[in-house]
Amino acid sequence: MKPRARSRKPDQLMRDYATGQVADLLRRTAFQANRACVLKHADSVHDLRVSIRRLTQCLRAFGQFLPQGRVKKIRQNLKVTLDLASQVRNRDVALELLPRVALPPESSLLETLRAERTETENALVAELKLWEKRGVQRKWRSRLGL
Repeated sequence: MKPRARSRKPDQLMRDYATGQVADLLRRTAFQANRACVLKHADSVHDLRVSIRRLTQCLRAFGQFLPQGRVKKIRQNLKVTLDLASQVRNRDVALELLPRVALPPESSLLETLRAERTETENALVAELKLWEKRGVQRKWRSRLGL
């Protein structure tokens, strides 16, 4: 005879699901942050932006199951990094599209965009290295009770 499973309240089941989703997305964001720091190419920056947006949306959707003050602070920190990654990505897109309009490769506009991309990339990498130095993923996991 099988032992009876404990009945769990729907609220607890939802809380378990929410924390599991947040934990997975937090792990994915940390992976993408490390990857963007090392590779520094357009695809890795794009993947980082996607993972941050998904984590932010998850925190917003399941906020009622997580410590309130902690979620807001984490979302604010994610926004700073997302803004930096967006600046890099915007330049990547421009650098990809401008040659299609017959702009010469040695154009001053392209040179300016390349220099700006390097500058914004350096700012993003510096922020991501701060994440690593401060142990952000570990702290966020702890603060969210994961």
